[in-house]
Amino acid sequence: MRPLSLHPWRVSYREATAIQESLRARLRLVPLVRGVRFVAGADVAYSKVSHRMYAAVVVVRLPTLEVVETKWAAARARFPYIPGLFSFRELPPLLAAFRKLRAKPEALLFDGQGLAHPRRFGLACHAGVVLGRPAVGCAKSILVGEHGSLGAARGSCADLVCAGETIGAALRTRGGVKPVYVSPGHLVDLPSSIALVLKTTSRFRIPEPLRLAHQATAVTMRRLDATARVPRSRDYPDFIG
Repeated sequence: MRPLSLHPWRVSYREATAIQESLRARLRLVPLVRGVRFVAGADVAYSKVSHRMYAAVVVVRLPTLEVVETKWAAARARFPYIPGLFSFRELPPLLAAFRKLRAKPEALLFDGQGLAHPRRFGLACHAGVVLGRPAVGCAKSILVGEHGSLGAARGSCADLVCAGETIGAALRTRGGVKPVYVSPGHLVDLPSSIALVLKTTSRFRIPEPLRLAHQATAVTMRRLDATARVPRSRDYPDFIG
């Protein structure tokens, strides 16, 4: 996959928020009208040992959830941990992993937010615009918004609302377990996002592509950290304050 080069990643806080505001105009929230066969799940882990980001992308085939391809990438963390700006920290290594893919996923799942974001431009929105693919955020916690009660059965959901706007949904992917928080990113609407998360979830609360991507980051981190040279500083010399 070849991501678009739309902006620099070495930016200040003010520049990063301005980029989010600008790129938000590119978002298109539309139903997934064609059948999706290949779905990619993407996740990133940060090592406190080597201070590196480990990114993994796992592509599965629907409806079996069979793994088609797994790719990973590692890079030094070049942006601090700032809520609302995770894409500037996590997308550079993720894009390096996506570039290695031979498979062509027709939809993408990210462990993070889409519209359910203070500026309505979370990780899934940013990634969807840069990669030109339908992208969905599936998070384990809420960044912004509130929702009402939802049933205990699998598939039960409740709108996630912020300032009167529906920005996602709390979704029960397994009966009796905590919900996940689904929000559309780009080239997909909320009903299609919910349907995709349910299609990719089986025995676990988390969609299988994301669960496998998380496992891949953990394995890669353990293997590479064993031989990593620990940096002398935990500062972010490439971040412009």
